[in-house]
Amino acid sequence: MFVGRKTEIESLNRLYNSNGFQFAVVYGRRRVGKTTLINEFGKDKKYIYYAAIQSTNSDNLKLLSTQILSVLAPEAPANPFPSFYEAVEYVFGRAESERIVFAIDEYPYLAGGDASVSSVLQAVIDKRHSDSNLFLILCGSSMSFMEKQILGYESPLYGRRTAQYKLLPFDYFESGAMLPGFDNIDKISLYSITGGIPEYLARIDNSLSMQKNIENLFFDPSGRLFEEPSNLLKQELKYPETYNAIVNVIAHGSGKLYEIASKAGIETSQCSSMLNSLIELGLVRKEYPASENKSKKTLYMLNDWMFVFWHRFVQPNYSRIITGMGNTVCNEVVSGQFNSHIGRAFEECAKQYMWRMQKNGGLPLLFKDIGRWWGNNPRERREEEIDFIAYSDDMAIFGECKWQNERVGEECLDDLIRKADLFVKFKEKHFYLFAKSGFAEKTVKQAKKRGNVVLINAEDMF
Repeated sequence: MFVGRKTEIESLNRLYNSNGFQFAVVYGRRRVGKTTLINEFGKDKKYIYYAAIQSTNSDNLKLLSTQILSVLAPEAPANPFPSFYEAVEYVFGRAESERIVFAIDEYPYLAGGDASVSSVLQAVIDKRHSDSNLFLILCGSSMSFMEKQILGYESPLYGRRTAQYKLLPFDYFESGAMLPGFDNIDKISLYSITGGIPEYLARIDNSLSMQKNIENLFFDPSGRLFEEPSNLLKQELKYPETYNAIVNVIAHGSGKLYEIASKAGIETSQCSSMLNSLIELGLVRKEYPASENKSKKTLYMLNDWMFVFWHRFVQPNYSRIITGMGNTVCNEVVSGQFNSHIGRAFEECAKQYMWRMQKNGGLPLLFKDIGRWWGNNPRERREEEIDFIAYSDDMAIFGECKWQNERVGEECLDDLIRKADLFVKFKEKHFYLFAKSGFAEKTVKQAKKRGNVVLINAEDMF
């Protein structure tokens, strides 16, 4: 079942239905659904799909030739083209009289093995694009390669693409569409362990309970996600053990550069460089206090909830899981600190909800950005934190999120209003409370009385 990516599919089909040559670049981190997207787009069209492999140029050319000829000349002998140039020329030539979709997946493997491939494509595109109906797609998982070697200014292909799609993980709402049979609380919980990655969501069995799915995926040595973070780092980076140490430190709550470097046992300069590599992969992000410009309070945060979950709960229990105690470990996790993990992810879900509501025109103001805030309270001489501020010029929405079984009391709203008083630059203020289990009667009454307070249950978010 194909779920999500409606905007991308509609855009690709709009380009397909226009005349002339089109060149789309599709990229994003591994498991995010790039191949599924382009195959869904190409399924009812004359479609050549080739996934490059990490092998010799000769092997790639043989396999590419086979794919081209199987679609465009199935009756011809399956002899490989003499060169990549002639293979591409042939496809462009055939596309003079008909619309053909030609997708090369894992393009970095092909171009990485032969540095001339991009220059060859450039030459054929420049020669043929005006009289061809080819729809070319280059797809890849190496974010830095795709952005620098295809989209970058110094790339031979710079300026040739007609569209680009950077695929991001699903948000909690899109993830929920892949989880039929689960209630909305479980959908948020499952989002917190998959990070919205479609390939992981597809592994969830809706005939089993949430806890049993978690056990099967993470706490079984044969589980799909038991070693996934380590395997991803091995695929993408040199020195994966050092990167793994950096990620582990961040997952356990350290976000300042010097803290990460110290706890990972490396020099600060090396740590900074490696963090930049993790940012390029989409696994780490920099975070600043919302509404503060050029803040020196930079924190590094993991950008993938599956990585957070794995490093907090799977890696520390690796030996016990290997020796057959996965069920015991899973029970301990679900009955212990799992709610605190979901609570952190719930804050991210709330921000996604705010973006979704803004798009639908459902907010009291249009905000420019949204993010967590932390800083000093000079009046009370203590550190404060606000789950999110959505702000624009002199207006802001202050948000608090509570993932707890008890209904949220009025003291939570009072505390949020108190912290919002620190921000005198915002003349118009609104308050949003998000709760797993609803709100106490006094909280509801106070919200109605103030008029600028919105209360949102987890159920309301769907």
